[in-house]
Amino acid sequence: MTDHAEEQEMEAEALAAIFDHHFTIERATNHNHRWVVTLFPETDPEAENHVGCQLLVSLPPTYPETLPLLEIEIVKGLAPEHQQELLNLANQEAAANEGSPSIFSVAECLREWLVENNRPGLDDLSMHAQMLRKQQASQIQQEKQRVFESQIITEEMTEAEKEDLDVRKRRAEGTPCNKENFLAWKKRFETEMAQKQNEERELEKLEMNKKKGGKNEVDKSDRLTGYQLFTNKSNTLDLFEAAAENAERDSDEEDDDDMDNVQEDLFDDDVDLDDLDYDDEDEVDDDDEEDDLDI
Repeated sequence: MTDHAEEQEMEAEALAAIFDHHFTIERATNHNHRWVVTLFPETDPEAENHVGCQLLVSLPPTYPETLPLLEIEIVKGLAPEHQQELLNLANQEAAANEGSPSIFSVAECLREWLVENNRPGLDDLSMHAQMLRKQQASQIQQEKQRVFESQIITEEMTEAEKEDLDVRKRRAEGTPCNKENFLAWKKRFETEMAQKQNEERELEKLEMNKKKGGKNEVDKSDRLTGYQLFTNKSNTLDLFEAAAENAERDSDEEDDDDMDNVQEDLFDDDVDLDDLDYDDEDEVDDDDEEDDLDI
């Protein structure tokens, strides 16, 4: 057994394990064996498969160094145009994996196409059906192009844009509630609450200082203390009282001097009352008044 034959046997065993009864080997006397892989969109027997095909693989002796010969047979739900489309797709995938076992990759590529086109009516050969299929194929191609361009844009995004996109996704999805996230949230919450309480206490202290005058305390270095004010006031009162007593004493002395002067004036010169002369006219007036009374 050559190395190529051994590789083919190993690949056949792998395909049989994957596809089970959907994989068969048609052996030839010239050792050019053919593998047959039956493909459907869904592997579940209860699933509804509207389309299906068979991949026929003829292996040259030098496979996998040499490309295999591939054929497509329609099982159900497909038109001849789809047969050629699937064959082209299979050959492209085999060429992309030349030099290594490629049948599984080719089969998966064909199955993906079947999944995308798993709908009834694809085997309708009418003009209307063909037109609808072309429109659908065009829409599918446009969607693939959109997805491809979106992937390119995503790859060209900067790290900052990727981080921003991740943040938005996390916000949209939300944070899962588990033990680690809860403990982290609890720690942040307790820290924030402690900081808030400290700020409230500081505000209360400031309010108390404002009420007590401590906030806007002025410079009292030149201001007298209460004792000094009391002492100064006492001294001032003493001075006022002394000045008042002096003023009162001076006033009394002046009054005494005035009284002495008045009394001396009264008795300085004795006036002789006999020296006082009365006028004759006064006497005549008095006599006339007496006569009037007699009448």
